[in-house]
Amino acid sequence: MEISKETDFAEGQILLFDKELTWTSFDLVKKVRNIVRIKKVGHAGTLDPLATGLLMVCTGKATKLIQGIQDAEKEYTGTFTLGATRPSFDKETEVNKVFDFKDLTADDINKAAESFMGSIEQTPPIYSAVKVNGRRAYEHARKGEDVKLKSRIVEIRDFDVVKIEMPIVYFRIRCTKGTYIRSIANDFGLKLNNGAYLSSLRRTRIGEYKIEDAMNVKEFEKIIREE
Repeated sequence: MEISKETDFAEGQILLFDKELTWTSFDLVKKVRNIVRIKKVGHAGTLDPLATGLLMVCTGKATKLIQGIQDAEKEYTGTFTLGATRPSFDKETEVNKVFDFKDLTADDINKAAESFMGSIEQTPPIYSAVKVNGRRAYEHARKGEDVKLKSRIVEIRDFDVVKIEMPIVYFRIRCTKGTYIRSIANDFGLKLNNGAYLSSLRRTRIGEYKIEDAMNVKEFEKIIREE
């Protein structure tokens, strides 16, 4: 990605960032907007604060491309932790139930992963940005309000168990848009008659765009603001 302080961001640029842990997707958009000094900046696909990896930001006329980028296939790596559940399906909330996982085998875990291949029905986490009655689901959840989310059909094209270090399962998933890896983590625990939550997540690819070609926001700021 050839970027310099002379780049015309209003004309339109697609920027590849490696989002930092704890940043929201909009935090990154606000930072980029401040650096390039134009208002028309948007991201092409939300990445949770507790996830890292590829977040694509479009500026100026390139914001018209956001929908097409969002529709592209995604790839993730990360870890599930077995033996416990959390209401948010990740580390945002505290453990609410624990399970004995000592009898789970590698064969059990690999078979569970295989069962997710193809088109599956999943329900987004209640701690998600899905809108319910005009508000984000996580706003209801954080207030202890009961919310019902509609299930959706997504496609899991690859689900590889890369390594097992009980209770940690390392994975790589290739999937269609709208897939919640946190929901897969929770459902993965259910498949094993146990519990599981997403303990780390990194997005490595969106369509043809790869994390290897991304930069961090500090590098970007240095390029644009250097004297």
